[in-house]
Amino acid sequence: MNTSPTICFCFGYSEKDIVEDVKANGESRIMEKIMAAKRFGQCECATQNPKGT
Repeated sequence: MNTSPTICFCFGYSEKDIVEDVKANGESRIMEKIMAAKRFGQCECATQNPKGT
């Protein structure tokens, strides 16, 4: 069971995923991927995030 809070509902990334990404790469490549997808209109936060944000 994953108890790490979900950070990105669109792409399913949790806080743990981002922390591990930073540990492995020295920075968050996940955040880069999310931001790139958002630039191309692939973000669905309003419908995927239970809080609508």
